[in-house]
Amino acid sequence: MQTTAPTYGSDQSGLVCGYLFGRAAGGQGLPLDSDAARQWLQERARHPQEFIWLHFNLANTASEKWLHEHTALPDEFYDSLHEGPRSTRLELADNTLIAVVNDVVHDFTYEPSDIATLWLTVDRQIAISARRKPLRAVDSLRNAVRGGEPIRSSVELLTHLLRDQADALIQIVRDAITTVDRIEDNLLAGKLTTKRASLGALRRVLVRLQRLLAPEPAALFRLLQKPPTWMADIDTQELRQSTEEFSLVLADMASLQERIKLIQEEIAALAGEATNRSLFVLTVVTVLALPINIIAGLMGMNVGGIPLSDSPHGFMVVVVVVASFTVIAGWLSFRRQRDASQD
Repeated sequence: MQTTAPTYGSDQSGLVCGYLFGRAAGGQGLPLDSDAARQWLQERARHPQEFIWLHFNLANTASEKWLHEHTALPDEFYDSLHEGPRSTRLELADNTLIAVVNDVVHDFTYEPSDIATLWLTVDRQIAISARRKPLRAVDSLRNAVRGGEPIRSSVELLTHLLRDQADALIQIVRDAITTVDRIEDNLLAGKLTTKRASLGALRRVLVRLQRLLAPEPAALFRLLQKPPTWMADIDTQELRQSTEEFSLVLADMASLQERIKLIQEEIAALAGEATNRSLFVLTVVTVLALPINIIAGLMGMNVGGIPLSDSPHGFMVVVVVVASFTVIAGWLSFRRQRDASQD
């Protein structure tokens, strides 16, 4: 009995999708399979006005083998595939753009594990992307290309991807803002239904998103200052604009983190006030019970000479004395609390 090897949503070579762009199709992408892509790569010198986009699933172990056999990608790209989590970066190696883009998975639920990495290598005629989990940004780009949106160059493809990533991040920030607004409204209404721990988890995820998604400024600055010779000026300008838009989104995320921090401090202050009130009530009860406990302890001694033991009005005298001391102790306690609240 023969079994079929798993393909993880890709073909046997690990290719999820492939598209050919050129003037003949008006800039729109023509679908390619792995065989057609291999043939085009062998004849790429005959098509200088065309470029290709290949998207691979690294969960299929055949992906790297296919890339090694049919492409001449820089070693830096293969090295980046086996690195640990790093922030988003875009750098130049052997006149080829190498990009490591962190993005969120489709069913993002504010969990740190919902962030995955997309690797790209881009030159004038080839754009190759690879991932291990389905990501929002690259699938949005894939749907746009499938819908017939024209792409002028391989760099515009990369720029489109960065903008799709920024759009996904904007939606996450909007959802987080909605959650924070609801918590603030409940807090102002006196309904403390959210714990600091849940806000802390949201804040930690936002910090992780900002740390991983923020582009490395040094590498990006060097690239924009000295772009590769094959990159057009309009592509350089659009890439610069997309990074500026991304920076604005990250700034909004930073301000949201400050809001969450202030709400956490307010919740901690309210919890502290509630604890102080409980301790005050417990202290008052203890103070009010102190006179009767002391007098009852003294009067309950089995020794001679207990006062008022032979008086017919002894019980009432003791009750009046205890009540007087209790009233005085309560008045002093509430007076001290009132003076502290006024200060």
